[in-house]
Amino acid sequence: MLDISLRKVVHIIYLAREGRVGDREVHAFIDGLNEDEQASLTAVAWVGRGAFEAEDYADALATALAEATTPTADYLMGMPHLAENLESGLEALGIDVTGEEEDFLRQGS
Repeated sequence: MLDISLRKVVHIIYLAREGRVGDREVHAFIDGLNEDEQASLTAVAWVGRGAFEAEDYADALATALAEATTPTADYLMGMPHLAENLESGLEALGIDVTGEEEDFLRQGS
């Protein structure tokens, strides 16, 4: 369903939670994603903030691909509550990241 691994989304959530300390790392990490991964990440965030319903994820993804005019990292970093939006989006899509979160924490990123 997603064009980005759950591990990468979890990584971004944890970096985004670090606030200013993690801003540079979040920006670099998102810049390193391919176009499909960036669009998928944006679509998940949009679902999480309520701009799209979970059942409209495909539309959100198509919109993210078609309307990407600002660098994705800049756009997402400007979004208030990025980590919460990503978590809410995954939850709305019925995606459980508990295992990924545990692995991420155990490995220290």
